[in-house]
Amino acid sequence: MSNADPHPAEVVCSAGDTRVDIEIITARDVPLGGPRGMTVHRTIPQRRRSLIGAWCFCDHYGPDPVGESGGMDVAPHPHTGLQTVSWLFSGTIRHDDSAGIHEIVRPGEVNLMTAGGGICHSEVSTEDTEILHGVQLWTALPESARHGERRFDHYVPQPVEFPGGSALVFLGSALGSTSPVTTFSPLLGAELNLEPGATLDLPVNAEFEHGILVDTGRISLEGVTVNRTELAYAGTGANTLCISNTGSESARLILLGGEPFPESLVMWWNFIGRDDAEIRHYRAEWEAGSERFGEVEGYIGHSPDSPRRLPAPPIPPVQLRQRKNPAPVARPGQDPYRPPTQSGATNEKNETIF
Repeated sequence: MSNADPHPAEVVCSAGDTRVDIEIITARDVPLGGPRGMTVHRTIPQRRRSLIGAWCFCDHYGPDPVGESGGMDVAPHPHTGLQTVSWLFSGTIRHDDSAGIHEIVRPGEVNLMTAGGGICHSEVSTEDTEILHGVQLWTALPESARHGERRFDHYVPQPVEFPGGSALVFLGSALGSTSPVTTFSPLLGAELNLEPGATLDLPVNAEFEHGILVDTGRISLEGVTVNRTELAYAGTGANTLCISNTGSESARLILLGGEPFPESLVMWWNFIGRDDAEIRHYRAEWEAGSERFGEVEGYIGHSPDSPRRLPAPPIPPVQLRQRKNPAPVARPGQDPYRPPTQSGATNEKNETIF
């Protein structure tokens, strides 16, 4: 991809490292919860790329004034075959699930829920939250773990300082910091903060593919400009990624990485399975109140009219097909699915819930 910045900043990277191409994935704006609800910036899954390692879902939201949008109020809903990873920059969210976990999600603290064969949970922004801002991520469970037990992990990573910035490593290992949180395939997740003008030569695992989501500021990754809400993808083969803050404000980034996921998936609503029949079976079980998902106790919505649980939307009258992810090699060039304007983005899966 060409760098179209008319005033590019000088970026000095270490010599001798294997450089890789960069692919820009443009976010789609997806409204959640009606006309006054939150809008999230969704980068994966998209037709251009469905997975980065086992990372299969990335919603970026905020800063969202709760007084205007009503904040987050997601009634109990199901999941299968995945882990949810909640990471906040500001605000707090109450999490209640059918494994009996009742947790407050706070900024800088990772909360990871493993669905295994089935779980349900609710998420509600707390009454004292004025600004809600963060990311909601999913990882796909491999065959060896997707029928397993429900579990919940909470971890508070300590900051790792480096010249010109800092990092919070919440999954996997980076910059000498390792998270103890259990994952079922090799993964990396971290928040990076770079001061204006700072450059980081980040050592990475060459067997991983990586994505960097820009929350604030503007960066250059391997010489390619990445703007706010965009996700820059780098394929396998690199030992180092050169990240530079080319803007005038601090840059906050989410770094995702993992070994290429070898299994094909069917993703629909809040379910991950392997074929059409399996997804339809999960939906039928949820609608029937199956013990697969259990019950959430403690959910209190923002409104007396909040539903007790979310009904599953109708499945389209077509066969649900497995997602075909490209090879773990970046495809530089204009994103062919980028909408004419962000406000005109199509809502491909507006019923998808956290």
